[in-house]
Amino acid sequence: MLIIKNATVVNFSPPEVHEGWDIVVDGGIIAAAGPGASAGMSADEVWDAKGSIVHPGLVCSHNHFYSGLSRGILAEIPPSPDFISVLKNLWWRVDRAIDREILKSSAEICCLDAIRNGTTSVIDHHASPSFIEGSLTVLKEAFEMTGLRGMSCYETTDRNGEGEVEAGVAENIRITKELDAEKGAGKWSGLFEAHLGGHAPFTLPDKALQMLGDAVESTGRGFHTHAAEDRYDVSHSHHKYGRDLLVRLDSFGLLNSKALLAHGLFLSEEDRRILDERNSFLVVNFRSNMNNGVGVQNHIAEVKNAALGTDGIGSDMWEEFKFAYFKHKDTGGPLWPGDILGFLHNGNTILERNFDSRFGRIEKGYKADLVVSDYISPTPLKAENIAGHIAFGQSASSVRSVVIEGRVVLRDREFPMDVSEIYAEARENAARLWEGVNGIAP
Repeated sequence: MLIIKNATVVNFSPPEVHEGWDIVVDGGIIAAAGPGASAGMSADEVWDAKGSIVHPGLVCSHNHFYSGLSRGILAEIPPSPDFISVLKNLWWRVDRAIDREILKSSAEICCLDAIRNGTTSVIDHHASPSFIEGSLTVLKEAFEMTGLRGMSCYETTDRNGEGEVEAGVAENIRITKELDAEKGAGKWSGLFEAHLGGHAPFTLPDKALQMLGDAVESTGRGFHTHAAEDRYDVSHSHHKYGRDLLVRLDSFGLLNSKALLAHGLFLSEEDRRILDERNSFLVVNFRSNMNNGVGVQNHIAEVKNAALGTDGIGSDMWEEFKFAYFKHKDTGGPLWPGDILGFLHNGNTILERNFDSRFGRIEKGYKADLVVSDYISPTPLKAENIAGHIAFGQSASSVRSVVIEGRVVLRDREFPMDVSEIYAEARENAARLWEGVNGIAP
């Protein structure tokens, strides 16, 4: 049991600020929260927050942990004047150069990075064509070793041949069976779940969509894919299949309340209507869209379910929040910081649909995924201006300690394990990865 005393509790949705609260964590659940909530209780650990902010952990709703070792990549990358060129010249060479050890390092340092930034849950989307079978277990083990909560899937695609479609679907199904077996034996960590992944509709032939649709039905999981990140995805669907993107995906039974579609910049009105009717999620990734020059997400306020992701640009959701707000305002958008905070909080709804638990509040019965912050507010911190403090002040630098599933995974900015070896191995594997990329033709 962990007791945190004298905390300034900040909840994001609905926004609340409570001074002088105690938080009682028993197992992975918040057992009590409120003034004097720990009275008469003893615990293995008792922290005096001394008025520091304690808030729910942040959620990154779309990420790519396979890209963790590409930071500062030194490789021969040809000029890439459009989005498809970026994919072919960079990312489709990076993912083909990944082996087991490279993926292990990439996953581990991405998990540590997320925790250090106060991101307690990450929804990952994976690709490693040279290492498909078993790749999702490597990711699962990294999440569980570091204590990060999250999900992953394998991005099924035909870009390296039809055999890769079958292998990708098989890996998606394999990890769900592994998880179901752990649950049945009472050995599930509670930290990791799975989607069924697809790269994007323009690399998913009808055969792939049919196989994935069958897997959605048989496993009870949701579908996670990119869609309409670039205009090419839309024009390809119209040219080859004569349908809007989501009309096509929906015809294979791929859209339900657990489905995630990343980006969606160029979804049609009919696509957005289907998205809402199926209660699916749109995950927007402002920094990635800016980096790839594909445009701006202008429909985020028009869909029922929207959340924030990074698309592989780290797991700093404070920074993603700021970019989302400022870029949106820069293009004349009507949203305010409170709206963006709502999208960030919505990642908890995705977790609830997949983990069958309550997330995103410091309240009795919710998962104990917490962040202790030493952000010192120079102006009054009120329920009405929490989002303003995030947009114009608070950042990852304020994250001091992190608790996930009741486990202390960061204490006073130090991890409970020696991470120096993890980073040393990552640098060695990054060099191997970059060399491998140079050996792969665009």
